[in-house]
Amino acid sequence: MAKKFSELEAKMPPEARARVDKRVNEILAEFALADLRRALGFSQEELAGLLDVKQPSIAKLEQRTDMYISTLREHIHALGGELVLIARFPDRDVKISPLGAPRPARSTAA
Repeated sequence: MAKKFSELEAKMPPEARARVDKRVNEILAEFALADLRRALGFSQEELAGLLDVKQPSIAKLEQRTDMYISTLREHIHALGGELVLIARFPDRDVKISPLGAPRPARSTAA
């Protein structure tokens, strides 16, 4: 019978768990918007409701290769995250601010 990963992970030495956690974080850092949405447990329909748009708008947005920063910020905010824009230079990273406040997401609670 197959074992749950959580059971296997509980038996792993701390070093192995640290390597797994590091790799998971690396993978999560490279998600496309659709992958991120799915990983966070949202359907396109649910996200559309939070953003007060129709589901096809979410499908179209997830296929885009270029978009406004404000659109991306609202998308990330609706998923429960915060968009942080950082410019990387050879000698330092610079956080670009302010990006402005995102629109409040609609509540799904009735």
